[in-house]
Amino acid sequence: MSISIGQVAPDFEADTTQGRIRFHEWIGDGWAILFSHPKDFTPVCTTELGTMAGLKPEFDKRNTKIIGLSVDPVDSHSRWADDIREVTGHAVTYPMIGDPSLAVSKAYGMLPADAGSTSEGRTAATNATVRVVVFIGPDKQVKAYLAYPMTAGRNFDEILRLLDSLQLTAKHKVATPANWKHGEDVIIAGSVNNDDAKKLFPAGWKEPKPYIRIVPQP
Repeated sequence: MSISIGQVAPDFEADTTQGRIRFHEWIGDGWAILFSHPKDFTPVCTTELGTMAGLKPEFDKRNTKIIGLSVDPVDSHSRWADDIREVTGHAVTYPMIGDPSLAVSKAYGMLPADAGSTSEGRTAATNATVRVVVFIGPDKQVKAYLAYPMTAGRNFDEILRLLDSLQLTAKHKVATPANWKHGEDVIIAGSVNNDDAKKLFPAGWKEPKPYIRIVPQP
């Protein structure tokens, strides 16, 4: 199974470092980001989980819950959390999902159906595809899906930037251009004709081409 933008994020029940959850119920009526890791006590992932912990206040400001996942059991996650705090200086205060049966990893298309039913005996290399970031909206639909190789640490500034774009464009009929950052000009969505655009943006817009209509961020 693969995950596509626009589909409903697979729901599941799982144990986490903060107790058992049903995913959709845990998300509630806000946004959520699920980010996954191939195995506990791996070097790149240690830096990532600590970075995410340090940025948690930024996600809180955006009404976005964050949750980690590794195929190892929850008790292993709890031990790993001590290393993460020691190495990065940030305590992991968000939940981390244990996926020892590989059920969640399979549901999100990170492992094939024939990968087996246990994390025991599996290495980081055999779980290499369990390195994704899934952005989920209040409607429980997947809004973005990023995959990374094991050797490249994730850029969490980009994850925040993309979240800002997703939340802005969900609220307003605009799109964000290349390298956009919060507060910069945006583009009126192509689905909005000029008559409607005049109502939405009465101050007008810059138009370097007829199909590019630039306005300040709403």
